[in-house]
Parts: sequence; structure tokens; C-alpha cells
Amino acid sequence: MDITFLLNGETVTLRDPAPTETLLDHLREKRGLTGTKEGCNEGDCGACTVMVRDRDGPRALNACILFLPQLDGMSVTTVEGLAAPDGTPHPVQQAMVDHHGSQCGFCTPGFVVSMATAHRTGDADDDTTLAGNLCRCTGYAPIARAAEAARSAPVPDWLDTGTLPDPVASDRMPRSSDDLARLLEQTPDATLIAGATDVGLWVTKDLTTLSDPIFLAACADLKEIEVTDTTIRVGAMVTIERLMIALRDHQPDLAELLRRFGSTQVRNAATIGGNIANGSPIGDAPPALIALGATLHLRQGDTRREMPLEDFFLDYRKQDRRAGEFVEAVTLPRQPATLRCYKLSKRRDQDISAVCGAFNLVVEDGTVTRARIAFGGMAGTPKRARAVEACLTGQPYTEATVTAALPAFAEDFTPLSDMRASADYRLKTAQNMLLRHFAEHSGARTRIAEVAP
Repeated sequence: MDITFLLNGETVTLRDPAPTETLLDHLREKRGLTGTKEGCNEGDCGACTVMVRDRDGPRALNACILFLPQLDGMSVTTVEGLAAPDGTPHPVQQAMVDHHGSQCGFCTPGFVVSMATAHRTGDADDDTTLAGNLCRCTGYAPIARAAEAARSAPVPDWLDTGTLPDPVASDRMPRSSDDLARLLEQTPDATLIAGATDVGLWVTKDLTTLSDPIFLAACADLKEIEVTDTTIRVGAMVTIERLMIALRDHQPDLAELLRRFGSTQVRNAATIGGNIANGSPIGDAPPALIALGATLHLRQGDTRREMPLEDFFLDYRKQDRRAGEFVEAVTLPRQPATLRCYKLSKRRDQDISAVCGAFNLVVEDGTVTRARIAFGGMAGTPKRARAVEACLTGQPYTEATVTAALPAFAEDFTPLSDMRASADYRLKTAQNMLLRHFAEHSGARTRIAEVAP
């Protein structure tokens, strides 16, 4: 398996690299580019941020959980590649100096690359852009001032804009879902690697040796989003960032939930197919998709089948997926934006849910005519609250109805206690989420972003 990519404007061709060698290790150990730092080695701190450009444009990614084969046919810019050939700093580098945005300096390269990527794409939402970069020295204010100061500067003409190389053909990097289906027929137990935001940690933290890795980054047809009058079909390789943007005009509450899914670097890599296929009981997307009535599309060879998404999850980390079968897409029915999503976590941004609730209630003339409610973190799988739904459907949406429905949560869920929350706390907060939904429906303002000064 050979790969080729641009590194700070220069073509790099690697002959049969180790499939799970990370870009971070390659930069530091093979290229001497030590500006990219190793902090957490799990995609959480942003010290290893690099700018990666493909045919859809540049994005910030975490090099520590980015495997080399994922870069085939792309361009990588590290902090060393931001300045001009004559040493002129990139505008964000100069702004960090001018505004004293660095103290110990360990986190600074990651911040600078994140800021330079946002500067290049015109993204002015610094709070979101920099949520995935951690600093323990400056207090963030000088960094935020630097980002703001650099915003009006033109994108440097020296920044890497070279022609992307053609990807190298390989049987471990299929170019389409057809190629993938044929390959999985031959190696049904292969490990599929989409964004590697989960699988990457198997390697960097658990030191796992992956069996028969197959990299999906080049499967263009799995990256498509198709919007019709009745449905939104999302390919399995659509990143969380792209899905978030696509859903803002259709289901804004789900889009906001996806913004809290992880950092910009994580959302730029993580895929909706991976979030579903790994079967995590605390994955944030499945509860919301279940509440929307999503349909999952699976493929094995030339055979395709579909099912309601909630039927895919059988037990903890066990799904209704056959050997050699893969998630091809998920389809959402077009509907009014009645979905409300509530994520409870210890940090607001970039944290794992203790409980994630999704409420899709239709209230007509004061009566609940339809209810789909689903939760993550309340069972071994993402799960619907069918008993609660039954208590609400056909009833007037009043405080009395909601109060009467609260005991039904114990019929639907027997949550576990773990490091994130106790079972009792989870059950109580799930009930409180229904109370919150009723309060919002009644006109109360319950969201931090709305009530903060």
C-alpha cells in the first residue's frame, strides 16, 4: 500500500508505510518537524493540529489520531509551513506575538494552525474554532484577541495552494462503495477506518494491532448528502462537521447538538457512519436520529437492506450487522423542526455525554399527537422511551400530563452507575429533560446561550 501527499508544499511518496503509523509520529520521528506537539495523543488537546486540504478545501485535524493512509492524495501543512519562504510570519503568528498569546509555548503551534485554517476558510467563530485547543497558561483572552486581530488580514499568497497529487491505487483504500463491498466479501473481518476518531485511540492508547485495516477516505459516493422533498439521505462517510452545516436549515437543534459533539478537529474527521456503527451507548447522534425516525441502510456485497435505526442496536456494542456488511447511509424523513436535544456533560464543549435526550413531539391544539423520544447513556444501547411516549400521546400537553408520565422512565430504562453519573442521577435528569421540554414548549428560556448576559 503506497501513498502520496503534499507536506508543506513538497510531494511525499511513501512505499508500504505501516498502516497505523500516525501523522504525528511520522512528522516528529521521520521528518524532523517537531513543531507539531504530542499532548494527550487522543485528539483532545489540539497540540498536534495540522491543516489538511483535500478537494473540498482545508480543514484542521488532529495529527495524533490521523493514520498516514488517510492522507493519500491530500495536502498537509504544519506550523513550520505557515511562514513565507523569506521568514515572514503568517498573520496569525504575528498576531500571537503582538498580543502575547503564548507563554510556555507548548500549545502554541496547535493554536496557530487552528487559527490559520479558520483564517483561510473565513471562519470567524473563534469560540467554536478554538474549543479543541487547550492552554493552561494564558487564560485564552490574549489568544482570542490575536485571532480577532488577524481576521482582516488577507490570506497569504505563499500558503500552500499546490495541485493535489493523484491518489495511489490500493486494495486497502477503495475508491467507491462498490469497491468496498467487493473487498469486504474477501475480508469480512476487516477493520474499517473512516475518521479514526475512535479507532485511532485503539492504537494510541490500547496499543491494539488492527486486523486487515481498510481506509474509507477515498469512497466518494459515501460522502454524498442528498436532499429531496421528503427525505435527507446522508452517506456514511459524511463528517459530523458537514452534517452539522447541512442540517442547520432543517433541524437546527440537531445541528447544535452536533456542534457539541467534539472539537472542530474531531468533527472534521468523525463520520456519521462511524458514530452509528461503533454502537456506543453514549454516541450523541443516534438518539436524535432515532427521534427523527431515521432509516439505516446496510450493504453486504450486492445485497442491500434497510431498517429503522433503533432496530440496529441489539445490546451493548452488539448490532444487527452481518459479516462483511457495512453502513452505507442513513435517511431522515423531512419534517418540521420540532426536535429538541439536551446533552448533559461535565463540560459544555467537547465532552462525553452522561445523558443525551432527544424529544420529537408534535403538539396540535394543545394535544400531543405524536411522540418519539430517545436517549443515550440510559441503557446499553441508544434506546427509545416507548412507555413515556405512550403516556404522552393523545394527552393534553400540560404540566399534569408530564408529571404523570415521569414514573414511566423507570419502565423504559434501568441505567448503570459509572464515572460520569450514578444510575439515580441519570434517571432523575432524564425526567428533568422532559420537564425542560415542556417548559420550553410553554415559552420559558432554559438554554445557557439564551439566558447568559
